[in-house]
Amino acid sequence: MQNYANHKRVHPLFHRTLLPVLFLTIIGAGVNFGLSIGDHQRLYSASLILVLSICVFLLAILARVFALAAQDRAIRAEENLRHYVLTGKLLDSRLTIRQTVALRFASDAEMPALAARAAAENLAPDAIKRAVKEWRADEHRV
Repeated sequence: MQNYANHKRVHPLFHRTLLPVLFLTIIGAGVNFGLSIGDHQRLYSASLILVLSICVFLLAILARVFALAAQDRAIRAEENLRHYVLTGKLLDSRLTIRQTVALRFASDAEMPALAARAAAENLAPDAIKRAVKEWRADEHRV
């Protein structure tokens, strides 16, 4: 059962395997590059390996960031629709996308009041999540 304490998504293959391996690859490529300085036969390939290792690491990070950004936009639209269905009004325009994403965990009964409070008090996303009394799980987050 999802709640505030366990709602953050950690994908073991990405967070505990891919990122550490890529980070270690960058370190190894850096060491290889450092040892290749002065050896003109190895320097070019060592520099290419280092640059490509950094590029693959950045690609992995950006792929995750871009997926989350797209999902945040979808969540904003879903929560705006949900708020409209519940109240007949769109969400307050003062709410940031992060605040709106945090509101997705609130039950239908508490969402309109919490959205109004979040906009009026400019609550941080974490404070919004902590204020949720009846947690609405989101198992589909990337």
